[in-house]
Amino acid sequence: MGKRLTGFINWHRGRDRAHDMELLAALVGDIRNQTPDHVACTGDLANIGLPAEWDTSRAFLESLGEAGAVSFVPGNHDAYIEGALEGMLSVCGPFTSDDSGATGVFPYVRRRAHVALVGLSSAIPTAPFVASGRMGQTQIDAAERVLEELGAQGLCRVVMIHHPPHVAGASAGRNLTDARKLEEMIARTGAELMLHGHNHIGTVATIPGPDGRIPVVGAPSASSRGGTIAHRAAYYLFDIAPSEDGFVIKAQMRGLRGDGTIGFLEKVSLARRSGGLRASLKRGKHARQ
Repeated sequence: MGKRLTGFINWHRGRDRAHDMELLAALVGDIRNQTPDHVACTGDLANIGLPAEWDTSRAFLESLGEAGAVSFVPGNHDAYIEGALEGMLSVCGPFTSDDSGATGVFPYVRRRAHVALVGLSSAIPTAPFVASGRMGQTQIDAAERVLEELGAQGLCRVVMIHHPPHVAGASAGRNLTDARKLEEMIARTGAELMLHGHNHIGTVATIPGPDGRIPVVGAPSASSRGGTIAHRAAYYLFDIAPSEDGFVIKAQMRGLRGDGTIGFLEKVSLARRSGGLRASLKRGKHARQ
């Protein structure tokens, strides 16, 4: 009750005015107009973990596409109190289904053509005024085995997690508490792209991989009307294509523009990664995530 009460007060002290559901609907419309092959949703569909929010979350995911074309990983608000995450996954489980058919188990893997999406969960219940996350050693070890296998298969590994996966990705109390262990694992196994949410701001960072730096892209809020271009409602559109020495990943940001319309905002420069990933600033017509 204490955790939910603080979240309820926080919402009515300003967050309700910062987030616009009509804007969210317009952004979803723009996503669908781009006809992506797949949509990656990095969490925080709920606010204070109420059961009434689970069906709303399912409806939102369905607005993005069918379960086989939309991958979801939970955020800290989806695990707001004990039992909330289990309830959320019981309703939204199909959007976390592994290639094996299992749902609500992390890590999960979804192979789509030359891309493999790897879903991780950092969502844990925390005390009031704390929004940190944790993967746990068991999940990190399982993710290492999965990423090694997918790398050996020559797939483009796109890792999804809610909290920023790098050590400096968020402040204390909001960070992934075992980010260093995750970074060390990625440095051994590699990945081609890592996606996260949580900070409500569009960012591009890098972490070390076995063959160079790996891009880490943070999504802004999908419903925020105020702030700078990096804070306003937006999403990233990626084009992923095989190349002779790995993959070419091109990216752009689309979202709320200064004139109030939804559309193209800017091209996104991803870090160069030797031995696999080449950054490009031109639009392509390949696998669009």
